[in-house]
Amino acid sequence: MTAVPLLTELAARARARAHPGEAPGTRPRSCPCGAATLADRPDATVVRHADTVAKAHAPDTAPADLARRLAVAVRLPDVLLAPLSPTPVALHGRPVTFWPYGTPVDPDDPDAAPWEEAAALLARLHLTAPAGPPLPPMRGPAKAARAVARLRAAAPHHAATAPVVRAWHSLPAWARAEAPMPDTSTLCHGDLHLGQLVRHPAPEGPWRLIDVDDLGVGVPAWDLARPAAWYACGLLPPEEWTRFLDAYRAAGGPAVPADGDPWPALDVPARALTVQTAARWTAKAVAEDRPLDEVERALVDACARIGSVPPQLARTSTT
Repeated sequence: MTAVPLLTELAARARARAHPGEAPGTRPRSCPCGAATLADRPDATVVRHADTVAKAHAPDTAPADLARRLAVAVRLPDVLLAPLSPTPVALHGRPVTFWPYGTPVDPDDPDAAPWEEAAALLARLHLTAPAGPPLPPMRGPAKAARAVARLRAAAPHHAATAPVVRAWHSLPAWARAEAPMPDTSTLCHGDLHLGQLVRHPAPEGPWRLIDVDDLGVGVPAWDLARPAAWYACGLLPPEEWTRFLDAYRAAGGPAVPADGDPWPALDVPARALTVQTAARWTAKAVAEDRPLDEVERALVDACARIGSVPPQLARTSTT
């Protein structure tokens, strides 16, 4: 018997979840709801059927850790999109979760980017005391470490690899996932960017954070690091960075001081996210056999500066 591919079976599971009242064999051949593949990567396969989304998580996902992360989403439905079920199921050796569909941020309308809403949600997450079974560390530093390892394996002699690796080794051990994080009590998203927000109920409901794969405890400044890094590299306009930072502070977010210079707290995480992004995008350019584009070169140039200037250092506590 030929094995059913993961994507095909995941789509069937999403369809069954979207039509719980229909018995197998009674559904029409052509479903009017429509379906779509939202992502098909080694670390995540995501499909949508009507208002139901099914996600197959990375093969190395620990089901117990995922269950604890799902429990947080169930507990914080005003911050995180809540799953349709708190328990993952197994499919092709991978844990699968089901979610309601939400309207994502429109990448073609940057002026409508919900910076204030993202900042407020993040602050509320950071101010929530972890409860229940202990959560694992948030996976931001581990993801950065994997990105650098992939670049070194894929392009050891590329001109961009050396400055990226030098910048990486200039970071403290916790930011490279080689030592425990200095904060183990703050609830963090672990991979915050605008693609992690949706409106639910779709299309005009309130914004919610999605993707619990990296959720855990750790240094909350890491969740501000991507926009901070893009601002520092000249890729995010100062007005948008200010909107985000001011909204986070107004909501009482603990990752940075309530006023004054935020960079002593943000410096190390922002450097780490710069390195991670440069590593990922350089590896992608190598895989596509093309030269680095302007944005990728800007990130590598930033890594060259990072590798030559000591971090402001490790004032990454939440005070």
